[in-house]
Parts: sequence; C-alpha cells; structure tokens
Amino acid sequence: MTVESTAARKATRSSGTKRTASASTGAGASTAKKTASAAGAGAAKKAASASTSTSASKSAASKSAAKKTTRAKARTPKPSQASPQPHEPELVQLLTPEGERVRHPEYDIDLSADELRGLYRDMVLTRRFDAEATALQRQGELGLWASLLGQEAAQIGSGRALRDDDYVFPTYREHGVAWCRGVDPTNLLGMFRGVNNGGWDPSTNNFHLYTIVLGSQTLHATGYAMGITKDGADSAVLAYFGDGASSQGDVNESFVFSSVYNAPVVFFCQNNQWAISEPTEKQTRVPLYQRARGFGFPGIRVDGNDVLACLAVTRAALERARRGEGPTLVEAFTYRMAAHTTSDDPTRYRRDTEREAWEAKDPIQRLKTYLEREGHADAAFFEELEQESEALGKRVREVVRGMPVPDHMSMFDTVYADGHALVDEERAQFAAYQASFEGGEAE
Repeated sequence: MTVESTAARKATRSSGTKRTASASTGAGASTAKKTASAAGAGAAKKAASASTSTSASKSAASKSAAKKTTRAKARTPKPSQASPQPHEPELVQLLTPEGERVRHPEYDIDLSADELRGLYRDMVLTRRFDAEATALQRQGELGLWASLLGQEAAQIGSGRALRDDDYVFPTYREHGVAWCRGVDPTNLLGMFRGVNNGGWDPSTNNFHLYTIVLGSQTLHATGYAMGITKDGADSAVLAYFGDGASSQGDVNESFVFSSVYNAPVVFFCQNNQWAISEPTEKQTRVPLYQRARGFGFPGIRVDGNDVLACLAVTRAALERARRGEGPTLVEAFTYRMAAHTTSDDPTRYRRDTEREAWEAKDPIQRLKTYLEREGHADAAFFEELEQESEALGKRVREVVRGMPVPDHMSMFDTVYADGHALVDEERAQFAAYQASFEGGEAE
C-alpha cells in the first residue's frame, strides 16, 4: 500500500466521520425541531381547545340561562283577571262607533227614516226592559236574570231580519229577539220568577222556549230545518248560541248534520268575549266564524254592536238558506256589558278598562248619533220614546209582582200527554206530603 493510498483512506474515514456527525447532528436537529414543533402544536391545540371549551361553556351557559328565562316566563301564571287582548278584527260594519255610515261591497242595506227609528226604538225599549228585570231580581222578585246589556244591536238586527214564517231557537238571553217576534216581555219573566216553564206558546210566534242547557237548541234547530226541507217549504231557521256554547259537542254535531243535509238554518253566535269567566282566547285558536269552513259551509263575522250590519248580514244568510244553499255561521262580535247572570261578579275576572273601551262602541248611542246627524229624528221623537220606556218599566214591575203563584200539583199535569202510572203515583205521594203540613200545604 502506498503512502498516497493510506492518506486517501484516512481522509475518507475522516470525511465519513464528519458526515456521520453531520447526519447525527442533522437528525438531532430535525428530531428536536419535530419535537419542538409537536410540542408547539400540542400547546397550541390545548390552548385552542381550552379557548373553544371556554367559549362553548359560555355559549352553553348563555343558552341555559335563556332556556331558564323562557321556562320561567312559561311558568309565570297569567293574572286571574286576564282579558282578551284589544284588537280590531275584520268584520262587516255599516255604522261606525262614531255614527258614520259606511258601505260594504257584499253586505249593504238602505233603510227609510221610519225603519231606522224603529230599530232605535226596539233597542231602547229592550234595554229598559232588561234593566227593569235586573232591578227586580235585586229586589228579590226574580230568582235569576241573564242580562243582554250591550248586545241589543246583535239581537234586534238579526231579529228584524226574520220573516213571520221563519222559526227561532233561542238560548236564555235573547230578550231582544223575543221582542222582535212579538212575545210580551213580561212572559219572559215567569220562568225566572219560578211560576211557569216559559210563559208563551212557541207556535204562536215561531219563537221556541228558552233553553238553559248550553248548545242543545242548535240540534233542535237543525232537526226543524231538515223538516222544513222535507215539507218543501221556503222558510228558514235561526239558532242562537254564545261563544262558550260553541265549544259544546251539540253545536258541532248540529254543524255536521246541517251541512250534510243542506238544512236551511242560520247559526247566530253572539261572541260577547266571555263564557262566564272564560275569555274567547282560551276557547279557540281561530276566529269563531272560521270554524264553519271545516264543516263545509260559509262563516261571516259582523260588528255585533252595529244594528244595520247585523240586519244586512242575517237577512242575506236567511235568504241563502231559503234558496236551498244550506247553513251559514254568523259571528256577531259584541260584548257583554253586564254580568253573565245576576249570580256572577265580573269584576273578579275582567278589568274595568276593558269595559270602558266597549262602552265607546255602544250600539244605541251610535245609531242615535247617526239619526241626529242625518236629521232622521228630532227631540220630540226621543222625548216620546223616553215616556214609552218609563211606561214599559212600570208595567213590567206591576205584572211581575202580580203573577199568581201556581198550584203546586200542576207540575204533574203536562209531564205526559196521556198520563202515566208512575207520574200518578208521584202525584199522590206529593199530595200526601203537602197535606202533612199545618194548613195543608208547605210554604
């Protein structure tokens, strides 16, 4: 081996050692770099994770707080005197609360001055009779009374839309409709005094006896209307009920039958906003008149404090029924200004401000304003009507206080048309019971 070869080998070894050291150093540096990078990435990831976790926690806390707030609101009970929210619903109106005459494209009516004064007279006298009956109950002369205060326009308007051959099925508050059908108002008071079961013959005025059971009269009305169709007559039936009764099964069943059999009946719902202490908003998700759609016949909402609109809409619905086009649901949007009955205290569940708002929509005052503005009535007319109103009040007081007490045994007389053995037995038992008292009869 030459010196050159030996030197070359040494140089090569030296170079290899340096490359190994360099590689080792590079590997270490790379490893360190990777380690540092990994450590940095891990730290960053942890930091990011911590940040995300903190943000998520805050977000979750925020959502949790929001949910708790929502739940708290949901759990917050409404005040016991909760009232329907004030709103201006879409309805047919021909006379505004300010007494301004307006037109409607589908429902309109033109009345003479005499006819307008007649509607005003009907409402005034009906209100006076109603006030007298309320006073008599407070004096102990009647056991109960259901006031129509505030609903005069709905009843007089719809009542005057009827023909003589039409038939009416009322509830227990249709004193204005009874007036329109020619029923003596004092006859209405016999039942509330407890001396008779109604006081008038339904066939005389085509005005059925008052119905205390909620909604049942709508089935009677539907059956009667179906009979009219079978008889081939062209008369119609008008059935009254309230917003509370609209939730009854009988009413919904009458809707089914009247629609299927195309019965000539008009369902007139007086929505006075309160079913005793239950507001309408707790009974339905949609306006009441829209319920008719589900049964296949039209529904219409009318301003129940506008006597002209109630007359026009009801007349159109009755004519439609007579033409064989089936039933219609009319919702008269009005307000019960007094208690549900004299046994009720509305101050426990509704606010005075609500009543005050409806007082500004009074049905009698708006027509009076219109009559005066148009020159259809003068001071002499109003004075004469006031005197007639006083005379009516006096007659009602005298007749009620003079109503004879019926024979207690008479309650058995008309249970069955031809008599019945069980009724005869009960009559004998009751007679013996009465005879056991000193004087021969219980007080």
